[in-house]
Amino acid sequence: MKIREATVADFEQIWPIFHPIAAAGETYAYPRETDREQGRKLWMELPRKTFVVEEDGEILATYYIKSNQSGPGSHVCNCGYMVAPSARGRGLATAMCEHSQQVAVELGFKAMQFNFVATTNEGAVRLWQRLGFETVGRLPKAFNHPTEGLVDALVMYKWLSG
Repeated sequence: MKIREATVADFEQIWPIFHPIAAAGETYAYPRETDREQGRKLWMELPRKTFVVEEDGEILATYYIKSNQSGPGSHVCNCGYMVAPSARGRGLATAMCEHSQQVAVELGFKAMQFNFVATTNEGAVRLWQRLGFETVGRLPKAFNHPTEGLVDALVMYKWLSG
């Protein structure tokens, strides 16, 4: 398994990971009807960099890194991670988060922030906490989960520099 920077051609294998996650509406605040072109723009164009986890030529997971804000907030990055259902439980989210923190420092970011973590995404919340992220904010009933209804969203943050 290796993590490498994504190419434009990789979106062919990213889309089957991205689409069902976005369409489920359980973890990302993307419109559930996000189409292929919108998905490509969101995952491949808007971020500063996109990476894939690859094994034997198959993309198993992907993440992006981008500035969380511009101007005075541009030293804080934001990332999004997605793992194919067939590859879950193998530690890929951990590997990507650790990798993204190294990349963030290399790119000059001082901190990483997850803006909108649904409290129902318990696995992600536990993982981010285990990797040193603190919950610095709670947005009451901010995430409209398709089966749980209105649930809280967390703002999670980690200082990366010094």
